[in-house]
Amino acid sequence: MLYFDVFISTIIIFILTLILAFLISTNAVRTHKAPFLFWSAGLWIFAISVLIETVFSAGIINSILMDSYLFLVAILVELLALGSVYLLGNVNLMKGYTIYSIVSDIILGISLLITPLPNMIITGVVAGVLPLLVVITSSIVTFPAAALLIIISYVSYRKKADRKLISIILGVIVVSIAGTLYIAAFPAFLYYAEFTGIVLLWLGFVDFSKIFSGNKQQNMQKNVSD
Repeated sequence: MLYFDVFISTIIIFILTLILAFLISTNAVRTHKAPFLFWSAGLWIFAISVLIETVFSAGIINSILMDSYLFLVAILVELLALGSVYLLGNVNLMKGYTIYSIVSDIILGISLLITPLPNMIITGVVAGVLPLLVVITSSIVTFPAAALLIIISYVSYRKKADRKLISIILGVIVVSIAGTLYIAAFPAFLYYAEFTGIVLLWLGFVDFSKIFSGNKQQNMQKNVSD
């Protein structure tokens, strides 16, 4: 069964995310800056996870898709956090959190492989209660990442108080919290958070004044680094 309202919502979020992921990836290639690399990777993962939500809204459900979805919504938080960690520039923190991310992702992947999942699609929306082991291993990935994002965002803004940076920071946090809220069993907020987060990221990364004025130079923001 196709749940049309959910389907249309996820398609819109997917298209917005896909375009922004491409723009940030282009900027990452051009500038060779690690924050853009991790943020773009996070957004590509976000786009894939939203595409899977679209498949769910069309009534197509299987265990492989569900396992993939739960893994992706967790690691996208980590990737966005890694971008913010590299933006901060603390070498020890970068090394330590990179190692932690790899280990926690392996643990999450193993837990998803060995744990049978119930059907968690209700009226086309990802809902339902996760098995305890998956909740614990997902939380190991998402909650430290969300905490790091909030702390680093505050520090970054104190160093460079820019309105575009505020929008980027809030967008990264909201997109990350979308996955975290689901893991914490608040699925009703998932799609609202996804849409709000991607809009904030568009407002932060894309300079609409240059687009509307016909200036085709550098539409991506360059002031998100130290």
